[in-house]
Amino acid sequence: MKTIIIALSMLAILPASAKVKKVVAEPAAPAPTTDNVLTEQEQREGWKLLWDGKTTNGWRGAKLQTFPQKGWRIEDGVLKVEKANGAESGNGGDIVTEKNYHNFILKVDFKITEGANSGIKYFVDPDMNMGEGSAIGCEFQILDDLRHPDAKLGVKGNRKLGSLYDLIPAPDQKPFDITAWNTACVIVEDNHVEHWLNGVKLLEYERNNQEWNALVAYSKYKNWPNFGNRDGRILLQDHGDEVWFKNVKIKEL
Repeated sequence: MKTIIIALSMLAILPASAKVKKVVAEPAAPAPTTDNVLTEQEQREGWKLLWDGKTTNGWRGAKLQTFPQKGWRIEDGVLKVEKANGAESGNGGDIVTEKNYHNFILKVDFKITEGANSGIKYFVDPDMNMGEGSAIGCEFQILDDLRHPDAKLGVKGNRKLGSLYDLIPAPDQKPFDITAWNTACVIVEDNHVEHWLNGVKLLEYERNNQEWNALVAYSKYKNWPNFGNRDGRILLQDHGDEVWFKNVKIKEL
């Protein structure tokens, strides 16, 4: 009970940088006319595709040296996590980029099935957890808040869609349509990080400071040294539910 009270207190005294601020326009790349293809303007602005829509080039299993042989499939320009038993990284396992990223804008189109759980992680160190479960990193939570039980866990909703998983909650009111494609965006400028969903800012925070380390200390990541304070890879999560991804792109700043 003491730990829960302290955790709630930590959320209550978070600095302004870790709380939702006034919604402003998202730094947006023009929507491509074709999926998994950059427009000429995007190319001039420095955007790169992280996934080409056809192959597994640039990705590998988080705990493998190659792309998983099961659990993922490419179909009509969509990268799909196959339905399994809902276990965390229990089928094909998570996939990660082959390189680390420091300052960037990451955009990912995703679509979930009813009751699904997944995530987009960043600052991932694949070597940090070689045992069971998902690779360790900061997570833009992807979740069916209405049907998945994880939405009721954590503290003040910090495991719901768009949240910095188990750390900072996204607002309950946010633009999301489970029947359609949605766009997640993560912006990182040194220690400043923002989560966006469909053009609306959900949250922002600062890492590598005392407040951040205290927040981590009362989360599920408390036993992972220096969590969130170092650069790392981008990850798409296998949580045993069917989830689709496309238009995975990044602009390094």
